[in-house]
Amino acid sequence: MMMPIEAAAPQTALQRENQTVIAFGETLVDQFRDRNVPGGAPFNVACHLGALGAHPVLVTRAGKDALGDQLLQAMSERGLDLRGVQRDPARPTGRVRVTETARGHAFDILSDQAYDHIHASLARMVGLSLHPQMVYFGTLSQRGDSRRALRELLGTVDACAFLDVNLRDPWVDGDILRWSLQQADVVKLNEDELDRIGDLFALHGATLQARAAVLLSGFDLQRVVVTRGPAGAWTLDADGRIESVSGAPLDRVADTVGAGDGFAAVFMLGMLRGWPLTDQLARADTFARALCGIRGAVPANREFYRPFIRDWNIQTEAMRA
Repeated sequence: MMMPIEAAAPQTALQRENQTVIAFGETLVDQFRDRNVPGGAPFNVACHLGALGAHPVLVTRAGKDALGDQLLQAMSERGLDLRGVQRDPARPTGRVRVTETARGHAFDILSDQAYDHIHASLARMVGLSLHPQMVYFGTLSQRGDSRRALRELLGTVDACAFLDVNLRDPWVDGDILRWSLQQADVVKLNEDELDRIGDLFALHGATLQARAAVLLSGFDLQRVVVTRGPAGAWTLDADGRIESVSGAPLDRVADTVGAGDGFAAVFMLGMLRGWPLTDQLARADTFARALCGIRGAVPANREFYRPFIRDWNIQTEAMRA
């Protein structure tokens, strides 16, 4: 059981509700040879946001099975709001078979899982009741009925739509990706994904930043955020303004699983709290780097978050002084 920690700043219940993020999509169990680990990008993002003092709500679907029970227990232990979690009596809880190879982890993402069938009306009701400031979503969970649920949800709420691209073969569908980009206000992706989307949609440009500019204008986006692994990250907005943070080689790498999810969570937190853009990038990059030093996408001990909360609070108070 996780021990509670201080919030990212002393906050009233109203302030926390004003940082409500719906994390829509896949929650699943990564099945390693020797263990089961709860995961999925929306789950990882929600865990980070909750530990850092925001109010994440997962809209997802798990099976009425033992793995589903494990997944809900993990959510409860992390203090997540379960109002958007559905249970499916017919389909299994999402699973990913993970094989460790000499080249890293290989992932077998199983099809027709419970999270592929999120009920549209229930998702819409959650949106109506919560009035979120942001909706976080990707493309993987749009393989089945969940695409309609996402459409209903986005059509119901007045919120910033944050698309985390996360391309996963063989589940890359050009039509789904195009529709997702059309719904988004902010898009996060890595350089390889930007290059791939550029080829897929004929976004011509001599550089990645030129391609990002075409992506922004072509899909009427407010912002594109591009991660570069150890090399840092950069962002381009609709007015052509560029901000970047430089990286450096990682000192110690346990694994890189979920580093991008951690980056997305902190960047969104900065949007919710009105941090300067340079701080959003720098803090998201620093947090993602720290995650690479532990095993797994979500820390087992919430003490991991304490130095970030302390440093961000100190920096915020210094700016206000």
